[in-house]
Amino acid sequence: QVQLVESGGGLVQPGGSLTLSCAASGSIFSINAMGWYRQVPGKERELVAAITSGGSTNYADSVKGRFTISRDNTKKTVYVKMNSLKPEDTAVYYCNARDVVAGRRTYLEVWGQGTLVTVSS
Repeated sequence: QVQLVESGGGLVQPGGSLTLSCAASGSIFSINAMGWYRQVPGKERELVAAITSGGSTNYADSVKGRFTISRDNTKKTVYVKMNSLKPEDTAVYYCNARDVVAGRRTYLEVWGQGTLVTVSS
């Protein structure tokens, strides 16, 4: 069984910074892409940032220049450093992993349980 466990969410003031972490567990051999999505009530879940096993990154236009995604393949962990946070960044942030090879199975997509980020004064 593959699981993703997020941490690092919380309350932060506008202009502040926060780092989210997501660790994958299970008998994992490899993970292709890992990323972060976010969702607010009444809206669809949207991509925030993603990173491949080779280090290629992709960001939503709304976070470019403010967020930085990184991963540690040996720890099977992905991070997102969020700077210059705005109230509109408030959302539940979900970790995502694609093409996870674990044991004899390949999981096409795995989701974490989500962590709430609130940007407010």
